Amino acid sequence: MFNRIIISCLLLGSLSAQAQTKKAAPAKKQAIPAKAAAAPATTPQNQTDSLSYAMGISVGQFLKAQGVEELNYEMLNKAIAQSIKNDPTLFDINEAHAVMERYARTGMEKKLTAEKEKGKKFLEQNKKREGVTETASGLQYEVLTAGKGAKPTRDNSVLVHYNGKLLDGKEFDSSYSRGEPITISVSGVIQGWTEAVQLMPTGSKWRLYIPSDLAYGDSGAGRDIPGGATLIFDVELLEIK
Repeated sequence: MFNRIIISCLLLGSLSAQAQTKKAAPAKKQAIPAKAAAAPATTPQNQTDSLSYAMGISVGQFLKAQGVEELNYEMLNKAIAQSIKNDPTLFDINEAHAVMERYARTGMEKKLTAEKEKGKKFLEQNKKREGVTETASGLQYEVLTAGKGAKPTRDNSVLVHYNGKLLDGKEFDSSYSRGEPITISVSGVIQGWTEAVQLMPTGSKWRLYIPSDLAYGDSGAGRDIPGGATLIFDVELLEIK
């Protein structure tokens, strides 16, 4: 990732350097005041300008997607110019990588802490609601439909319908959307599921509130589930295999 950031910045810097005009020679003294210099163009004047601006948009969007929210553009332009001209820089490439890695780690730690705190506050309030039960592990559940069948063990496989959402309501997975239930191993899923499914009589539909340490932990899962996320699942236990 960091190599891509550097390459993107260098591409931007290369185009920016090309777009810079050479310094004008000092004007000769005249009896009348010299005309004011023309203001810098605010719209592309030629192909180089257009490409430079387009690359700026592309690189800016890329950096934003990586979580870069604030930059000192004076320092950025200085480093780009020094790199392009092979002038001495304040950091070598390895030091530059280290700086970016520290920035990324700090950003990730802040997001992780915020996500965990959000989940903690939610669960503290949620367990006070009527109908919500909390187990010793911290798992919370709510019975939507009470089944009367047998309960599975961790050695069973079960047929279930489910959907999963983040606290903001964003759905990240759903067997309902796919149009068919799935068979899972009770012991082969996240800890919160393994615990909850063994408590459910067949025919039940429960809503599970799973803290991050019983779900995907600090790592999260893919792009849709951030590290530290508390998850909400509606689970319908259809059959024990």
